[in-house]
Amino acid sequence: MIQFFNTLSGKLEEFKPLQEGKVKMYACGPTVYDYAHIGNFRTFVFEDLLRRFLEFKKFKVTHIMNITDVDDKTIAGASRDGKKLENYTAQYIQAFNEDLRTLHILPPTKQPRATSEITAMIELIKKLVEKGTAYVSEGSVYYRVDSFKNYGKLSKKDLERNIRGTRVDLDEYEKEGGSDFALWKEAREGEPSWDSPWGKGRPAWHIECSAMSMKYLGETFDIHAGGEDLIFPHHENEIAQSEAATGKPFVKYWLHSKHLLVNGEKMSKSKGNFYTLRDLLSKGYDPMAIRLTLFSAHYRSQLNFTLEGLSAAREALKRIRDFWMGKKSELMQASKEGSGEISKLLKTAEERIIKNLEDDLKMPEALGAIFALIHDVNKLPREKMFRNEGKKIDHFFKKFDQVFGIFGPLASAGDIPSEVEKLVGEREAARKQRDFKLADELRERVKMLGYIIEDAPQGASVKKLL
Repeated sequence: MIQFFNTLSGKLEEFKPLQEGKVKMYACGPTVYDYAHIGNFRTFVFEDLLRRFLEFKKFKVTHIMNITDVDDKTIAGASRDGKKLENYTAQYIQAFNEDLRTLHILPPTKQPRATSEITAMIELIKKLVEKGTAYVSEGSVYYRVDSFKNYGKLSKKDLERNIRGTRVDLDEYEKEGGSDFALWKEAREGEPSWDSPWGKGRPAWHIECSAMSMKYLGETFDIHAGGEDLIFPHHENEIAQSEAATGKPFVKYWLHSKHLLVNGEKMSKSKGNFYTLRDLLSKGYDPMAIRLTLFSAHYRSQLNFTLEGLSAAREALKRIRDFWMGKKSELMQASKEGSGEISKLLKTAEERIIKNLEDDLKMPEALGAIFALIHDVNKLPREKMFRNEGKKIDHFFKKFDQVFGIFGPLASAGDIPSEVEKLVGEREAARKQRDFKLADELRERVKMLGYIIEDAPQGASVKKLL
């Protein structure tokens, strides 16, 4: 049985997707006004583990991760740098997808950009206005919080302080009570804007995710994941907007990861403890050691990120890799075939890993099973080792690297990862069926993994992007 902690109910629940064998999952992607920092990647690595484990358990996962490329921060950044919004955000979208590849985070099934989905947002706002849940004021549209009786059910906020008619225009805000929040913002001079029934303007942040998630996953879907900082107001407002528009439950399971601290403190540029992934790579750290560090605490526990911890993760990763390759090579030279203690230890480790991951993704305990395996196998005398168990060790690590994504060395420029080969095969099948829309989407997913498909009369070839 798989169980996850559902923020909505405040307890562990058995995971039962709406449709057997299929999972529809939405994750709030980056707001592309700067390079993503290590705290962002704690959430993205957790979401990657969630998806990988569900796929390991044979679920077909549709994973949507949006890109917020229009909001208060992106507009301010573009204005500061004197760039068009699309040019300003493009550099950070490219950097983000490069960072995903570096950390072995699987690309989403689709990565919609807010600026490409304005029509869906306008249609959703129109529904809310028609229902009386939203109202127009001076060219902007606001959500009437007191019209949604369950407002606060996700964040468990006390809304007694809510003052009827008070409004907030900022995309991000902190209030104990709820205020009517913006759905559509009237155009301001120098800001990007789109035509709408209420005049020129732009969408506010919260409506973006409601519109994009429901467009690609339906009015009710299985999982919505994100960092705990998004619970209020962002996810609370998503629920209010979506359920008011459809009259249906929006999401079945809400999963949130805890904050990351650096050296015991909140990350801050002024404190000198603010790290982007690129900062750490420039210091020579292995990206897989970074990924392993982000797994070192359960996703619902606070993680204290330190450079000392990162160095320890680098050594732990070396220990795993050395054991995998070294013990495999040693066993291949054993004098006899058979099944002995190593086979039993591998079976025990596999059972422990799966049991812990099924219990709300207990990753530290799952990794503990790996190190217990290494310790126990290394204690065995040579006479208890069999040649064919080398292949079993190799199979074990390859199998679980589908979930963890950390064990193997980084792919060399000549290697084509299995997930890329799989997508290329799916694209070829789509082309044969003349489904060119799907073929184009698969090409983009391959590109997000750092590879490019080149079509030729004799067939498609794949090359690594430089």
